Amino acid sequence: MKNNHVVVEVYGADVICASCVNAPSAKDTYEWLEAAIGRKYPEQPIAIEYIDIDSTIENERQDEIAEKVRNDEYFYPLVMINDEMIGEGHIQLKPVFSALEKFGYVTGN
Repeated sequence: MKNNHVVVEVYGADVICASCVNAPSAKDTYEWLEAAIGRKYPEQPIAIEYIDIDSTIENERQDEIAEKVRNDEYFYPLVMINDEMIGEGHIQLKPVFSALEKFGYVTGN
């Protein structure tokens, strides 16, 4: 199993994306992904971060991505896994799980 240092980043804001009517908030999406990933891949190390695009972001790469979201280049919530865009707007689990399995994550029992 590879699963080298994998980071799942969820970018969003407190205000729900105007194009994402009836979708969960970015924070709700983050919490939902965190729970779903933990159930699907138990006892496997993974970092899941929520990045508020309206806050001060110290990490330069994350700030650049947040700026793209603020400039409507991406919808939020935006999910990135190790710098690869996995989904934006209405997030689905299948692409997230597929990306994690490329990094060597294995479904738990």
